[in-house]
Amino acid sequence: MSTTTTDVPTDAPAHCPGTQSEDAGKASACAGCPNQQLCATGPKGPDPAIALVKQKLADVRNKLLVLSGKGGVGKSTVTALLSRAMAHRSPEQNFGVLDIDICGPSQPRVLGVLGEQVHQSGSGWSPVYIEDNLSLMSIGFLLGSPDDAIIWRGPKKNGMIRQFLTEVDWGQLDYLLLDTPPGTSDEHLSATTFLKGTDGSWGAILVTTPQEVALLDVRKEISFCKKLAIPVVGVIENMTGFVCPKCTTETRIFPARTGGAEQMCTEMEVPYLGQLPLDPRLTKCCDEGKDFINEFPSSPAVKALDEIVTKVRQFFGDGKSKQ
Repeated sequence: MSTTTTDVPTDAPAHCPGTQSEDAGKASACAGCPNQQLCATGPKGPDPAIALVKQKLADVRNKLLVLSGKGGVGKSTVTALLSRAMAHRSPEQNFGVLDIDICGPSQPRVLGVLGEQVHQSGSGWSPVYIEDNLSLMSIGFLLGSPDDAIIWRGPKKNGMIRQFLTEVDWGQLDYLLLDTPPGTSDEHLSATTFLKGTDGSWGAILVTTPQEVALLDVRKEISFCKKLAIPVVGVIENMTGFVCPKCTTETRIFPARTGGAEQMCTEMEVPYLGQLPLDPRLTKCCDEGKDFINEFPSSPAVKALDEIVTKVRQFFGDGKSKQ
């Protein structure tokens, strides 16, 4: 099975022609495939939603996917930190966060808007505003309770992402950050397919922790990006060391026995953006929905974050932001 095409089902046999091919469901390789009947009768050609997403995101200059092959490395925390830091640093610009972790939406809590509701107008869904220049859309706003489970298969999750990208009225944005679930599955393929067809710049940040068990999966995510021609902005090593909230002394909790993210980036020829420490005050702020940058502006994490933001903006040719 080809691993470079986004229209080949994950359970397809070898030499699958792809769902958009005229031979879909009819080729000899299709015999015995569980998707054969669906492919043979389904619509062919590009997804019409691609053009609609391009039109809807025409006023979004830069799109930034936050990825990781491993769960629990802090993608949602890093997404929230990056969005807040960029919004603080450039108050004249507009930023949005799209939470496409359909089964585990964290951004409403992390960004302090849990319990808010989305309003609909003639131009689509209105995102929830965190600051004057920072807005958020998440399936978490559409649930009756934060404890409600989303029990969906891939096609329904992909449909929700399509709806977010075509029906949310973002207005003019300088950056749209997409918080993704772990892995290289349906949500990632769907978002990649849609973003490739848009104008402006786009790319991916990968988040890892220092230990090899996380790096193993992040290497797979880098390979995923290379195979699908997703520009890699760089890798952030999260939870690099524990910062004592009393004396700010840093201790390595997760030792980087194989050189950590920096060594991995050298080996895989992708940029290394920097590292963020493990700070219990940050964890508390995320749980309470508070702005860590405002609460602890002189913390080591905020200083490291500022350097990372500079590199991200330079990647998108936006290096002259206000300090």
